[in-house]
Amino acid sequence: MVNYLWVGMTVIGVVFAMINGTMDQVNEALFKSAKDAITLSFGLMSILVFWLGLMKIAQDAGLLDKLSGLFRPIITRLFPEIPSNHPAMGYILSNMMANFFGLGNAATPLGIKAMEQLKELNGGKATVSRSMITFLAINTSSITLIPTTVIAIRITNNSSSPTDIVFPTIIATAISAVGAIAIDRYYYHKRTRNGVK
Repeated sequence: MVNYLWVGMTVIGVVFAMINGTMDQVNEALFKSAKDAITLSFGLMSILVFWLGLMKIAQDAGLLDKLSGLFRPIITRLFPEIPSNHPAMGYILSNMMANFFGLGNAATPLGIKAMEQLKELNGGKATVSRSMITFLAINTSSITLIPTTVIAIRITNNSSSPTDIVFPTIIATAISAVGAIAIDRYYYHKRTRNGVK
C-alpha cells in the first residue's frame, strides 16, 4: 500500500510540474537531492562504522556484558514472565545497549530477534503479549547516552558544535523512557483489574 502512495505522489508531482512548466526545477531538485543523499550516507557510514567498531571492542573486552549485567535486575523486573536465561532476554539487553549508544541501525536487527523470541514465548499467537508491548514501548523511547546518528547528521551538515545535542538528548530520552514505562505499567494494571490478560 505504501508503495502505491509513493508512486501516486511522484506521478502527481511530475504531472503538476509539467502543467506548470517547472519540470526543470524538478530535475534540478532531483539531482541535488541525490547528491545530498550520497553525501549524508557517506557521512553517516563513517560515524556508524567508528561507533560499531567501538561497540565491538567493548563487547570483546567484556564491557557490554558488564553493562548488561548491571541492567539485568531492572530488565527482569520489567519482564517477569521471561526466564532470565532465555535468548529473548539477551536480545532485549543487546538492543537496549545499542540504543543506549545511539546505534539505531544496530539495534533494529536485535529488536527484531527479540520480538521473534517473545512471539515464540507467546506460543506463536497473533496477539501480542505483555512482554512484547513493554519491549516495544522501551525500544521506542529508550535512553540514549550518545546520539550517534544525530551527531553524524550534524557533522555532515557542517554544524559548528555537533555534540551540543548530547545533554538535551539524555534528558529527553530519560523522560520519554520513564514516561513509556509508567504508561505501560498503568495500562497493564488497568487491564489486570478489568480481568483482561
